[in-house]
Amino acid sequence: MSDQVMYTLEPDEQPTHWYNVVADLPVPPPPPLHPGTRAPVGPDDLAPLFPPELIAQEVSAERYVEIPEPVLDVYRQYRPSPLYRARRWEQHLGTSARIYYKYEGVSPAGSHKVNTAVPQVYYNQLNGITRLTTETGAGQWGTALSYAAALFGVECEVWQVGASYDTKPQRRTLIEVFGGTVHRSPSRLTEAGKAFAEDHPGSLGIAISEAVEVAAQDPGAKYALGSVLNHVLLHQTVIGEEALRQLAKAGEPGADLVVGCAGGGSNFAGLSFPFLREKLAGNQDPRILAVEPSSCPTLTRGEYRYDFGDTAGLTPLMKMHTLGHDFVPSPIHAGGLRYHGMAPLVSHAVEQGYIDAVALHQNECFDAAVEFARTQGVVPAPESSHALAQVRREALAAAETGAEPVIVVGLSGHGLLELGAYATYLSGNLEDDPLSDAALAEALANVPVV
Repeated sequence: MSDQVMYTLEPDEQPTHWYNVVADLPVPPPPPLHPGTRAPVGPDDLAPLFPPELIAQEVSAERYVEIPEPVLDVYRQYRPSPLYRARRWEQHLGTSARIYYKYEGVSPAGSHKVNTAVPQVYYNQLNGITRLTTETGAGQWGTALSYAAALFGVECEVWQVGASYDTKPQRRTLIEVFGGTVHRSPSRLTEAGKAFAEDHPGSLGIAISEAVEVAAQDPGAKYALGSVLNHVLLHQTVIGEEALRQLAKAGEPGADLVVGCAGGGSNFAGLSFPFLREKLAGNQDPRILAVEPSSCPTLTRGEYRYDFGDTAGLTPLMKMHTLGHDFVPSPIHAGGLRYHGMAPLVSHAVEQGYIDAVALHQNECFDAAVEFARTQGVVPAPESSHALAQVRREALAAAETGAEPVIVVGLSGHGLLELGAYATYLSGNLEDDPLSDAALAEALANVPVV
């Protein structure tokens, strides 16, 4: 058996197109609805926020979308990201499973978010946009968009969820190094922010409302979203397209299990949707599993219904798994997973039975992350620790039965700017905070009836 652990691609093997799963879904996903009329949203409704190219991608049913050369030129700085065989972790676990992790921490901003930040800024710059507004949780998206904006000479303004803003000052600094401006959300700069106390811990829903409000009032500005929407998931499919090619280079005919963490859904979809294409075509039959925090269990306990993507109700209504747009999750360290909703395409695939979901407590996740770091030498982002914890469960189960599943897991970024969270875990002060039934019922009470 080969002892190779890293698999990459030659320049002529790298993906040149993004994959659109809508083309292969037997049942089309429900359309977004206008927040006022409740009629299906059209291109004109999205024009105040997005350039025409992104709107076209948002509603496209084409199977493949060509990646523009200027975007490919930036991708070549860090793509393909490596696929690693986690041999030392396998040995530590005593498992017969073969574990591969797709590592997005090699990007300039340290996470998968650059994959969509670059095309979003590129298309906006093509249309004469000079300013982009956005939200960020833990800060990976704000970092990525600030980096991409610097490449194309666009101003970037970021509203960061208050709990993360307060506890992750290094992430704020990195955003500023790349040229972005950061505001604590809720802020005093918007009507949406003023609806909450200044010391409110914030949520991604509130931060989205603030960024959308500012963009809508400035004709030279547009809004950029780091997850959830179809075009964002589309851009992330370079992850899974590469992984399929790299897995073949490792001598594997396919995957038995594909695992990713899920907050808004873009990282998970980016890895899993190309595998779902192969599943739908009958070429492979992987189990596809999304892992979320028990404190923000959107897929496992949320309801599948139309809801706003933001707290103030400025966005279209999207058919998705939701905890309610008023929901404010506990300030767990996996800030990128603290969103009340889930990408409509991921939600639809779950409803159709193509994807399973599980929710885990953060102590178990950090325990798996530390174990992974001590065997593989990579400190995972807290978000990715959720996927790793589930992989550990699956690998230990395989050890009991002697099964030899091929497991592919998404490692969405590194945790080198999250060491405060690791310090809390190592000191024994990390608390699990599962969502109570009463809090869930309260959050769902104001979801619109459509």
